[in-house]
Amino acid sequence: MWSGRPNAVVVDELADLKPGSAFDAGAGEGGDALWLAGRGWKVTAADLSAVALERAADAAAQRGVSVDWRRVDLTRDPVPGSYDLVTASYLHLPTERRSRLFARLAAAVAPGGTLLIVGHHPSDADSGVHRPDLADIGWTAEDLAQSFPSGWVVDTCATRARTEHGADGDECTVHDAVLRAHRES
Repeated sequence: MWSGRPNAVVVDELADLKPGSAFDAGAGEGGDALWLAGRGWKVTAADLSAVALERAADAAAQRGVSVDWRRVDLTRDPVPGSYDLVTASYLHLPTERRSRLFARLAAAVAPGGTLLIVGHHPSDADSGVHRPDLADIGWTAEDLAQSFPSGWVVDTCATRARTEHGADGDECTVHDAVLRAHRES
């Protein structure tokens, strides 16, 4: 079980946006989706795990917020609709599958809408906190930004440090790849 709190990068990057429709890819137990719904967004959230979605739905009911929870494999299935905001936090796939998924997420952003993708930076492969294959499945914001077609404006392209607890319980510094972009109207 996760904390149920939204990812700090999501809060930092999206607190200033006017609510509209949102899609949270890889929603897990719903921390980001619940935060968005609590701020007035009409949220659709997808994940592969039925258990995570069940926990997320329970948390939504306890908080009195509405989220459309969907069990979807976004590596095979299209994003269901078009949204003012599309988010994905810490989805890690091999390069080819990741590229297809991120392209699908970008295609689901409505004109004038925002895309926020956050992931573990590949430089943390040896940090002791993340998967040992992170060097192969991680990505940098700079690389992702270069893959965007015309018609997009990159608003944030950064590597951000944060403190986390490793497997041994000790604090360590890890790095997130953060890309926020908006589709031109």
